[in-house]
Amino acid sequence: MERLSRPFFERYTPDVARDLLGCLLVRKVRQKAVSGRIVEVEAYRGSDDPASHSYRGATKRSAIMFGEAGHAYLFFSYGAHWCLNFITEGKGQPGAVLIRALEPVEGIEEMVKNRGVSEVGRLTDGPGKLTKALSIDGGLNGEDIVTSKRLCVMGRDGPVRIVASARIGITRGLDRQWRYYVEGSPFISKRVTRSR
Repeated sequence: MERLSRPFFERYTPDVARDLLGCLLVRKVRQKAVSGRIVEVEAYRGSDDPASHSYRGATKRSAIMFGEAGHAYLFFSYGAHWCLNFITEGKGQPGAVLIRALEPVEGIEEMVKNRGVSEVGRLTDGPGKLTKALSIDGGLNGEDIVTSKRLCVMGRDGPVRIVASARIGITRGLDRQWRYYVEGSPFISKRVTRSR
């Protein structure tokens, strides 16, 4: 598997979202690696997407979405947990893909310690769960995942079957089928109906 390059992220956000499924998210902390295969994502775009943080233009929080593709965007959700996104498209055209769930691959013992949960199926089945399991927080906001030694994404090693549905936990932009997940994966968000 090869590390994803800048051009991968410099594309239409829903296309990037779909193509991230099956890729490997790798986090390195103190020379240790923890990783998980991406199995669930959501796409968010700029002025044409009322559910996006960038819908009303650049703010202190969303300004990063208007920058260079291939950077991490971390935001604190509900005052409880960090959510990891990857910036997409080009400068001035905001877009981001929220990483919603992973299939744990490497460093499972470390993930168990970080989460305080022993059941592998519950370690990374939600955006806040996966960031805690992989020790990802606001200190990585803006990280260049194309060049970083702390966070990167490796390309998928085979085809995946993708299901599209409405995004979760939003009240606007419900018409867009911009949530994507790997069909049949037991690691996607548990509170979501897995119908087409």
